[in-house]
Amino acid sequence: MDEQRLKKEWLQSEKRQKEFSGWDFSYLNDRWYCEEPVWNYRELVLTHLSKEMMLLDMGTGGGELLQTFHHPYRKTAVTEGYLPNYELLVNTLQPKGVTVQFVEKDGYLAFSDDSFDLVINSHESFSLIEVKRVLKKDGLFISQQVGDFNGVNLASRLLKGYKKESFDFHLATVKKELEKADFDILREDEAYLKQLFFDMPGLIYYLRTIKWEYPDFSVEKNFEELLSLYEELLRHGSIFNMQHRFVFVAKNRK
Repeated sequence: MDEQRLKKEWLQSEKRQKEFSGWDFSYLNDRWYCEEPVWNYRELVLTHLSKEMMLLDMGTGGGELLQTFHHPYRKTAVTEGYLPNYELLVNTLQPKGVTVQFVEKDGYLAFSDDSFDLVINSHESFSLIEVKRVLKKDGLFISQQVGDFNGVNLASRLLKGYKKESFDFHLATVKKELEKADFDILREDEAYLKQLFFDMPGLIYYLRTIKWEYPDFSVEKNFEELLSLYEELLRHGSIFNMQHRFVFVAKNRK
């Protein structure tokens, strides 16, 4: 195994990730496999979304999924806490009439009380108090979330001294919080999903993109661990990881 050659190649993969923008994972096409949950978040949103609704999409990324809903722009607001994505949204969606807000922390949403008929949230943190405040009576909160078991398999093999402090974020705990806040649960589900990586460039690109799950990862710092994962790739043709997802549709009783 030519370790110097591998390091040089992997450093190039790390450099390539800097071109990432919005929420576009097209570079990973054919480089990975993600098992899909039994539900479809987009279809779930469309089932409840109608043209007259005021819509808030929390943590919209580059607005890629949002735009597939074809909702009236002037009835749409978005938040985003990642500055490059926010700047992208200001240049793409804001001129069309979408309200764009930079929200670094979701403890406060810069919208008036009772502003929205529907709040949607895919993989973004949220303050339930704030979501409830901006929702109208009988408004809906639809969210797909990443649970605390997500990525633990890979992180434990990759990051030195890895230790997860809490495993409290899953469907059962969030459901209790929703019910305590006077939401009716209309739909709920949870899944533990297989994720496979078929080459090292794809793996490294992913690790550098999902920084909050793999903090301080770099090719230089974690080269020995990457070599071990590379050996797994050579043995099995893929590197295994596990995803944790849950989803809910909740109605605000106010």
